[in-house]
Amino acid sequence: MLLPAYNEAQNLPALLADLDALATVRPLRVLVIDDGSRDGTGEVAGSWGGPSRPVVVAHGENRGLGAALCTGVGAILDRCGMNDVIVTMDADGSHRPHQIPEMVEEIEKGADVVIASRYRRASRVAGVPPVRRLESLCARILLSALFPVEGVRDYTCGYRAYRADILRRAQGRYGPRWISSRGFAATAELLLTLRPLRPTVREIPIDLRYDLKRGASKMVPSRTVREYLAMIVRLLTS
Repeated sequence: MLLPAYNEAQNLPALLADLDALATVRPLRVLVIDDGSRDGTGEVAGSWGGPSRPVVVAHGENRGLGAALCTGVGAILDRCGMNDVIVTMDADGSHRPHQIPEMVEEIEKGADVVIASRYRRASRVAGVPPVRRLESLCARILLSALFPVEGVRDYTCGYRAYRADILRRAQGRYGPRWISSRGFAATAELLLTLRPLRPTVREIPIDLRYDLKRGASKMVPSRTVREYLAMIVRLLTS
């Protein structure tokens, strides 16, 4: 379980409590990447005494989601086997841990990547601001046209499960710091860089509870749009 976290001290306790409940019924290890938080995020995670027992890796300064994903994936791959499952999710509580068993089950059935998707029937999306919905829809339309991936409708949701082997192969292909995007575009970039490996990707409907998130959003729409455009140019010219 990989939780990139930046100033999520308010949200982590509820999320870790939910992960504790899950850890009592199936093996679960949690890695929190504290990406230069200033609110005690690392201390909250490091002092958590429940069954999930997070391990914390700290960036001394805020380096962005892309760097947090690379750090986290590298640290997990050093500790896991090729058939283990790596789950990434937001640390703000908007992604609900009760969906993890279904995602892992799809990996066990043969998928390499499973995405909790906003664009599948029966998905539940609560409290997401209109600008975030619009950005997600535009990204879906543009990325699916330029970089189609079979089975994918949601290119930008970070709630995913990966077979460890597919990420190990990607790391071997690109190097340990293969995600160039600093901010939210990193999630899409991680998925799109897997395309040459021909992964089997499946989606399940998401239960997205943005209304449970505490604190201000860290997304700056104009900056995120620029990052997506830079990522697209980079991928088209690489």
